[in-house]
Amino acid sequence: QVQLVESGGGLVQPGGSLRLSCAASGFTFENYAIGWFRQAPGKEREGVSCILSNANTTYYRDAVKGRFTISRDNAKKTVSLQMNSLKPEDTAVYYCAADPLNSDCRYNEYWGQGTQVTVSS
Repeated sequence: QVQLVESGGGLVQPGGSLRLSCAASGFTFENYAIGWFRQAPGKEREGVSCILSNANTTYYRDAVKGRFTISRDNAKKTVSLQMNSLKPEDTAVYYCAADPLNSDCRYNEYWGQGTQVTVSS
């Protein structure tokens, strides 16, 4: 059974930090790129970051460059998203997803259920 399970969300003040984790099982994790996406209320889902299977290639949307860092541990089948200097506009449900093409996370075969991140004072 394929599973992607996100954790680490919560309420944080502006300028604070959170670390999201995505735990995978049920598929050949080391062959997939893994991406983080987010969806704020009333907005479309958008890509946040992507990491290829070898962990050497990463992508970030411009709005999070310099603040977010994606990493992965293929042995543990996990991907993390370290989020620093959080802003209210980062508030959203964050999802991880698995790209079997190991390309740029635009096509994703599997999705997690999401974790809520709220940035507010």
